Amino acid sequence: MDPPLSFTIPQEDFLLIHQMDRDLYKILVTDLSRDPSESMRLLAMWLWLEKVGFHNVVKNIMSLPIILINEIADESMTCLTCLTNNYNTSVFSMSSSEANDIPLLQSLIENEISLKFFLHNRVEAIQGVEKTRREVCMRAFGDIMQQAMMRNLAERMVENNNFLFGSAGPMNLQFGSVGIAAEMVQQQSNNNGRRGRIIPADERTLFVTFSKGYRVEEWEVREYFTMAYGDCIEALFMQETQPNEQPLFARIVFHMVSTIDMILRGASKVKFSINRKHVWVRKFVPKRTKTDRNILLGETSDFGFGATR
Repeated sequence: MDPPLSFTIPQEDFLLIHQMDRDLYKILVTDLSRDPSESMRLLAMWLWLEKVGFHNVVKNIMSLPIILINEIADESMTCLTCLTNNYNTSVFSMSSSEANDIPLLQSLIENEISLKFFLHNRVEAIQGVEKTRREVCMRAFGDIMQQAMMRNLAERMVENNNFLFGSAGPMNLQFGSVGIAAEMVQQQSNNNGRRGRIIPADERTLFVTFSKGYRVEEWEVREYFTMAYGDCIEALFMQETQPNEQPLFARIVFHMVSTIDMILRGASKVKFSINRKHVWVRKFVPKRTKTDRNILLGETSDFGFGATR
């Protein structure tokens, strides 16, 4: 049997061909601190989708702000879970009016795609993703993967050492600052029994995504939740876009975390219809980097958000 065509290409040329794929892999494992092996499977799935007719998947993902790349990765992991867990297609039996269950990924692709696509093509998808991972991704990202795994191992060793023995180094200062902040909050609570723990904005935030082709305005989002839950919104951050472009996501900070509990009702993701346009909401869980755990929420302008209060 002849070797795969990819192995006949010199390594230097092969890496050049996959430069954009390598850049995306670096974002996943470095900027977003995602698991290197898991991230390689994600790239394998995206490249396989391109091979079977879904064009420019990687290029379109690379055009997104980093916070949305993380959301795309989470959605794509749901697709891989469907394949590896052998979900029964009856679990996903839907009416014709049911909204897409992977809306962000769908928004990047012209062809129709949903979890049903992966379930109906399960055998082909499993074989295709694994073949792409083995023959393309291992060769294209192997060096980056090794560096990321070594870095993660070194950081865990430092963290464990600091936990057991203490240190005056930067890592200990980082965790020490968290302890100091918690102590200050506890002291404030003890000084005034009527006041509980200060709830960070992150824990009072929902991440909202919209269907491509169905533009949802900021006033529509604000009006919908205000009419349903009263004066509940502390801040609303819509994705900044050009005048002729549609926002694909937003972030809503509520005054009270209990509002989020009422909205989600124990579910991880909930679909709403705002003026007959589908909207998905989920708890906002930022993935902070190990070098600066506040980078993703430090400056909203870095991620294309405009703020209104």
